[in-house]
Amino acid sequence: MTDPRVIHFEIVGKDGKALQAYYSALFGWKLNTDNPDGYGMTNPEATGPIVGIGSTPDGSAGHVTGYVTVADIDATLARAVALGGKVIMPKFLPGGGATIALVADPEGHVVGLTQV
Repeated sequence: MTDPRVIHFEIVGKDGKALQAYYSALFGWKLNTDNPDGYGMTNPEATGPIVGIGSTPDGSAGHVTGYVTVADIDATLARAVALGGKVIMPKFLPGGGATIALVADPEGHVVGLTQV
């Protein structure tokens, strides 16, 4: 495995379809929306890290999150807590062979983790 690197950048909000249309028009991104809940994802060959755009499950205002790939998500979650951070979303498998989680740093900034 390579060093931890940003591999996914996510933009979610109240109206995922509108956000998809906006960013597609703004940057010319073509999105694959053949994912759960119509979540759109760019082709990483075109955008570098994958950009995912969709709706928040709870209808909240949303957020922008970068995801860092790690070799051991459990060890990284434990290390985040030991360093004063907080697990915001425990690890889960969204599909496609990836495991993801969200952590907040001691000031509350959220970063996504992924283990492929």
